[in-house]
Amino acid sequence: DNWAFLYAQRLALKQELPLHVCFCLVPKFLDATIRHYRFMLRGLQEVAEECAELHIPFHLLLGYAKDVLPTFVAEHGVGGLVTDFSPLRLPRQWVEDVRERLPEDVPFAQVDAHNIVPCWVASPKQEYSARTIRGKIHAQLPEFLTEFPPVVRHPHLPPCPAQPIAWEACYSSLQVDHTVKEVEWATPGTAAGMAVLKSFIAERLKSFSTHRNDPNKAALSNLSPWLHFGECPSSAGGLSIVAWTGSLTCCFPVSPGQVSTQRAILEVQKHRRNYKDSVDAFVEEAVVRRELAENFCYYNENYDSVQGAYDWAQTTLKLHAKDKRPYLYSLQELEQGTTHDPLWNAAQLQMVQEGKMHGFLRMYWAKKILEWTRSPEEALKFAIYLNDRYELDGRDPNGYLTLLSLCPAGCLWSICGIHDQGWAERPIFGKIRYMNYAGCKRKFDVDQFERRYAPTH
Repeated sequence: DNWAFLYAQRLALKQELPLHVCFCLVPKFLDATIRHYRFMLRGLQEVAEECAELHIPFHLLLGYAKDVLPTFVAEHGVGGLVTDFSPLRLPRQWVEDVRERLPEDVPFAQVDAHNIVPCWVASPKQEYSARTIRGKIHAQLPEFLTEFPPVVRHPHLPPCPAQPIAWEACYSSLQVDHTVKEVEWATPGTAAGMAVLKSFIAERLKSFSTHRNDPNKAALSNLSPWLHFGECPSSAGGLSIVAWTGSLTCCFPVSPGQVSTQRAILEVQKHRRNYKDSVDAFVEEAVVRRELAENFCYYNENYDSVQGAYDWAQTTLKLHAKDKRPYLYSLQELEQGTTHDPLWNAAQLQMVQEGKMHGFLRMYWAKKILEWTRSPEEALKFAIYLNDRYELDGRDPNGYLTLLSLCPAGCLWSICGIHDQGWAERPIFGKIRYMNYAGCKRKFDVDQFERRYAPTH
């Protein structure tokens, strides 16, 4: 379920050439920890096994693509590369670095297998809100939201097989924090992710439209880790699909297997007759809001800073930057969940323990960080760090931006008002949308959630 992979194989078949898959494993990526790398690498093992069945060699290359991929191209006589797409700064730089180091006669193509409607096709500019992009997305879904053609067993074998991969040895190349442990509830890999999708459709889809904003209800898809690692080059490494000499192919930092958003939508839409409201809500979040986040990160180079906010938001935050805060917490106090607010602490502990936080609480969580830190800049820095360090789906466009229960409620939406409007002015927040404890109590049983994630000490 990957259009870049399918395109690369079509090119190889057309020219009757072998096809190779390469994944470039970088030693570190933003604030990713061993929690993220293990989830990714265990998913990659499944990919390697599937590739072997398809007679497509899988290569795990240790290092940055710019350092290891040109050598691979030269040694294997590769005639071209195909790469996937990410709107984030570092993966885009990885692609540019590889392009600069390839021989001029080796074509390099990029396919947006991440989004359903390709990012640059959906809109040629930064969209103001979901309202302005929704019609553009839906108008193009009939063309792009289609069933995937099958990957076939590749008939053209390379002269030399891929080298066996010492998976456990890969971990010694990593320069990441090993203290953030794996989570028990999420098993890596496509098979496990598809099982979660199946259980969502059978058990939770019917209540998605009505209960998805209640942290005590089992109404969410819980798919975000598999969707993130299934499509996001910014997970931690890079994936390349490569054909043999004389062919047109390309290299991409991309998906280590897992689950495609397009597959999830295709399966969920089969149940629209029975659960129309829930299916429509799922499509809104998984397609419109998600691709709005991609659009923002692609067209706004300041997607992870206050400078990326609208002028009205920057102005109001600056006017209230010196307002007296009711509480001031250090990064360590926030990370340990030791604030005065038991609901915020419970949400933080859920994220630390489970690698996920309920979407509604992600909004509350980020807005309280704005209220309890010294400046909007510090609030955004802390929120992104904690999200990227603990969330399995961190380091993702949705984490920087969007309001989703499928994906992260983004830091810039919550703290900087991106894709929102100005509200009644108040201290600290200015015109940024406000949330408080009393408002949460009106929406769901706060006590029940607090008891569930109460500190053990």
